[in-house]
Amino acid sequence: MKRPVRFPVSTTLLRRLAFANIVANVAIVVTGGAVRLTASGLGCPTWPRCTDESYTATAEMGMHGAIEFGNRLLTFVLVLIAGATLLAALAHRPRRRGVVPLALAVVLGIVAQAVIGGITVRTQLHPSIVGIHFVVSMLLLLVAYAPWRRVGEPDGPTVVLVPPALRALTWITVVASAAVIVVGVAVTGSGPHAGDADAVRNGLDPQAISQIHADVVFLLVGLTVGLWLALRAVGAPAHTVRAALTLLLVELGQGVLGFVQYFTNLPELLVGAHMLGSCLVWLATLAVLWSTRERRPVEPAPPAPAVEEPVAAHA
Repeated sequence: MKRPVRFPVSTTLLRRLAFANIVANVAIVVTGGAVRLTASGLGCPTWPRCTDESYTATAEMGMHGAIEFGNRLLTFVLVLIAGATLLAALAHRPRRRGVVPLALAVVLGIVAQAVIGGITVRTQLHPSIVGIHFVVSMLLLLVAYAPWRRVGEPDGPTVVLVPPALRALTWITVVASAAVIVVGVAVTGSGPHAGDADAVRNGLDPQAISQIHADVVFLLVGLTVGLWLALRAVGAPAHTVRAALTLLLVELGQGVLGFVQYFTNLPELLVGAHMLGSCLVWLATLAVLWSTRERRPVEPAPPAPAVEEPVAAHA
């Protein structure tokens, strides 16, 4: 006999915590961008301490120390939210398959990000490590997004809602979106906002790598337009068509922002907004992927056939 849960957690609470996980991981990307854009990447010059003598920033370190230390403190907020989500997933009934491992993966991912952040500081903001730090943030968004969607689903089989060709086109769009992020990281590593005046750059030609980035963005937008039109043509579910249109609009907004920041010599505010836009494009891409399938409720088992009792023979 199963023991009752002492502190039951509703589906609504668990889904809100899972959504808070997503928001918190977007926030840490934006604040991490603020650290780099204000040249505060080495505001705390060592790790895990802020200085060799102190775990916290001191008044002598000024604004850069406060900004970098503040970003480090946000990691603890992320751990608290992710930990609360994990505990809620454990207490939720009926427990959704896969939610607990995903919630645990978010906790472990945040811890791994803290370690990568320490390596970033110890390597003097090497662009390769900074890029890995950002890519892992995008993976964390994926891992945080999955349980948020999973909590509201039943435990039945997954059913694809679009033809196989469009499901394949959706996956190609996801890959293109990921490629935009990776090439964008290379663009960042070649640009002026290194996080510190003495930090090295990756040695790529900024104009050439920016052109490659723009080409991949055009590919992504083209794929999204094709996907949206094809979904409408085959009569896909309204929420799937709407998700594709939302992705297209977010991409266009991000694209305009990217061109404006490029031709205005990368002002810090626009670069920060572009980092936020990268998170939104990725989340909108995931929304399209999830919208092309759904889980159906578990069908109840058919009733067992009635067993006829033998009729006693009369003497």
